[in-house]
Amino acid sequence: MPKNPPGPAPRSRPVLDDVDRAIVTQLLKDGRTPNVELARLAGVAESTCLARVRSLRERGLVTGVIAEVDLARLGLPVQAMVAIRFSGHLRADVDAFAEEVTQLSGVVAAYNISGANDFLVHVASATPEDLRDFVLDNLTGRPGVVSAETSLVFHVNRGQNVLSLD
Repeated sequence: MPKNPPGPAPRSRPVLDDVDRAIVTQLLKDGRTPNVELARLAGVAESTCLARVRSLRERGLVTGVIAEVDLARLGLPVQAMVAIRFSGHLRADVDAFAEEVTQLSGVVAAYNISGANDFLVHVASATPEDLRDFVLDNLTGRPGVVSAETSLVFHVNRGQNVLSLD
């Protein structure tokens, strides 16, 4: 019997036809696209489109729609990714970090990752000094954290084609 590879159990990919893909692709571009426009782009009736969107939500494929905001215009022009490394991998430390850090003002997102680092924390601040203070006051002194490496974000280019219709 073949041995399973390391890592999480394999998941089957959800079945998406061209209509579902067209809907999801458009929602990724603009989550506020009206149903009439979604239906036109997907080539289906409005009632069919509404049912498809409802199905995508019920199946957990569309989990929500969020606003993308211009952080600089909100007074937070300095963005950075802070790579965090733990001394060990105590589940309590990792879970507490993930829960607590996302509640901090200025944190855009926290990604638990594999590799040399354990987390990437996307932070926005008003000034470089505020960024430095945030990292020192909120990240480096946490239990288990042994390293925090900060990289400034100069520009963000969003992916335009997460789902291919090929």
